[in-house]
Amino acid sequence: MEYRIRGGWGMFMPDRNHKNRPSRFPFQTILILTGLGLCFAWAPCFAAEHADQPTVTFESDIQPLLTRLGCNAGACHGKSRGQNGFALSLLGFDSDFDYTALAREGRGRRVFPPAAEESLLLRKAVGQVPHGGGKRFDIGSPPYEQIYAWIRYGLPRTPADAPTLVRVVAEPASCSLIPKQQFPLKVFAEYSDGRRRDVTEASAYQSNDRTIAAIVPAGDGVIQAGAIPGEAAIMVRYMNHIAVCAVTIPLPGHVPEELYDRLPRNNQIDDLVWKKLKLLGTLPSELASDSTFHRRAYIRVIGRLPTPDETRHYLADQNPDKKQVLIDQLLDRPEYGDFWANKWADLLRPNPYRAGIKSVWNLDAWLKEAFRQNMPYDQFARELLTAQGSTWRNGATVIFRDRPEPIEIGASVSQLFLGVRLECAKCHHHPFEVWSQDDFFGFASFFSRVGHKGEGLSPPISGGEEIIFTTNSGQLNHGRTGLPVPPKTLTGLPLTLGPEVDPREVLAAWMTETSNPYFSRVMANRIWTEVMGRGLVDPVDDIRATNPPSNEALLDYLAAEFRQHGYDIKKLIRTITRSHVFQLSSLPNERNVSDIKNFSRYYRQRMRAEVLLDAVNDVLAVEEDFTAMPPGSRAMQLWTHRASSLFLDTFGRPDLNQDPPCERSTESTTPQVLHLMNSPALNRKLGIDHARPAKLAASDLSNLDLVEEAYLLVYSRFPNSEERQQALSFLPEKAMRRAAVEDLFWALLNTPEFSFLD
Repeated sequence: MEYRIRGGWGMFMPDRNHKNRPSRFPFQTILILTGLGLCFAWAPCFAAEHADQPTVTFESDIQPLLTRLGCNAGACHGKSRGQNGFALSLLGFDSDFDYTALAREGRGRRVFPPAAEESLLLRKAVGQVPHGGGKRFDIGSPPYEQIYAWIRYGLPRTPADAPTLVRVVAEPASCSLIPKQQFPLKVFAEYSDGRRRDVTEASAYQSNDRTIAAIVPAGDGVIQAGAIPGEAAIMVRYMNHIAVCAVTIPLPGHVPEELYDRLPRNNQIDDLVWKKLKLLGTLPSELASDSTFHRRAYIRVIGRLPTPDETRHYLADQNPDKKQVLIDQLLDRPEYGDFWANKWADLLRPNPYRAGIKSVWNLDAWLKEAFRQNMPYDQFARELLTAQGSTWRNGATVIFRDRPEPIEIGASVSQLFLGVRLECAKCHHHPFEVWSQDDFFGFASFFSRVGHKGEGLSPPISGGEEIIFTTNSGQLNHGRTGLPVPPKTLTGLPLTLGPEVDPREVLAAWMTETSNPYFSRVMANRIWTEVMGRGLVDPVDDIRATNPPSNEALLDYLAAEFRQHGYDIKKLIRTITRSHVFQLSSLPNERNVSDIKNFSRYYRQRMRAEVLLDAVNDVLAVEEDFTAMPPGSRAMQLWTHRASSLFLDTFGRPDLNQDPPCERSTESTTPQVLHLMNSPALNRKLGIDHARPAKLAASDLSNLDLVEEAYLLVYSRFPNSEERQQALSFLPEKAMRRAAVEDLFWALLNTPEFSFLD
């Protein structure tokens, strides 16, 4: 092959069929002789003679293709140090970095316009040169032709004044398929000048459940339905814009429409759930029994078991509105504040070794008082985010003592109050969302003027008082550019705030305004999760386009209800618990046995660690001895996870050194089963002379009454005839029954019905 340089213009270059032909190619070139060969470093320029050539540019065509092929994924060249000396930004979030890596690094071998087919970018991708990522496409395939054209015509970039990409649309946005059916999905990019472009072949796809629906390999957006009914979300990514197609595969078989029409509707929740079940061909379970509802309401609203007398009274009550009356009574009980404060302590509670014992206790007291007063949630968030003063007097300030750095508190606040997990964007573009590093540092910048003064932690554990205040100046520097970053909300532009304006006040005002698309949704989803056992979005604080709600309309309704009623948490709990859906049995039927997220039945769930320990102690009428707590304190009242308790640790209390927000694991484990069976502590409680088993055995109760009392204590229901007969056959005469009564309680406490909530 012969190259002739004349004024930086003409040359011979091979055409696409690898035949030499004269061609004029617009470039300026410098020849650099090295020990490895002749390399070209150039800056492309363009001539009018190529205006008729199809335009392929880096940002619009090549970067999306690299994403689709997985080249810039975290497992390949997109990881922090790249792969074999070649690094790309994760999922193409940094166009300048990627262009430099391709066009200017590697001594010009990665892309070679004089002989485009000799570029390593192509030769490795087609398997002509060994490639750790394997063969990605064939010679002559659409990806090959596109990359070839881009290299051959001088590596053009998208002009700065070109129309900008506004959004990406998946069409259709939802579809209903039958098992094994294939369906072509189309993807369109919409630009600021109104142009609409088909980018189906250039987009990257990912399913959140491949067993339900997936994209056919090299199928250019063709959806392949799985063999089983269910739902899946197909994520589409093009140039860091995301769209989602919801795929539904209904249960086979016909369900008469009038069956859905006849389903009870206590409120709008029921109607929205029934509509989703109708779409899936699923039918709800029957109503739970009165005793099951009674126990469920107590545990879900105030975190404790009802007493036998409370159960007897409820079961005997003939009032048709007794369920609503019960919920109202529970919401007014003092245990409500302790229970819901304990949930939020997982999300906010700092480590006392870092923040000091008094400060942590003060935050816990603030949380309990907020829930006892039913503080509106917008006020709750505002008081936390804008807190100032002493960590010994204002418990809300302690979150800033525990996380003194803006990037720490910023990531936590976005996750807790907006359901947006920005942590990934600290280092790179979020892999499953639209958030960039600019978004992360702009949001964290709202906390760049939080000031600290005082003794701090000196010495550890006994930490001194600290004052939180707002300084007149302060800035946060971008993690990549090093430049100062002005505050920026997730839906707005960077803000310029004077020294007289507290950035945290601005953030709180934006977060709590009724038009905010995140604030009410994430709390509505959190409350639904705590009451129903599973979130409409799971994980509960990861609300994003690529993790859609199982029932979008229902989440919208709950969020709107929450806003319209002044962010009243009790009001929302009351609305959910009054629905027919909350009252369903956990027993499945033939048409909902596979449902795990659409609430056609109540989902069984193990009781929270503190609830379960208090339940054991209530059943046995004993007290727990907690360090740093007064005698008679309940597990639900603990103000720190550093209070020693093997039981709580076994049943899922967050790790002592785990930073909040902490989401509890509800999984059952072998150590949990063994702990209830073999725990020396539980065995000791069963045998205490003043414990309930010993007192019942020594009482004047008949064996029949004793068995009924035990079942009411443990299960909040009367035994059925078979259970009654078996228990009576096990109990001896009154004078010899203590050991047998202890064994009876031990057996009942070791059943799933006790530790799981139906």
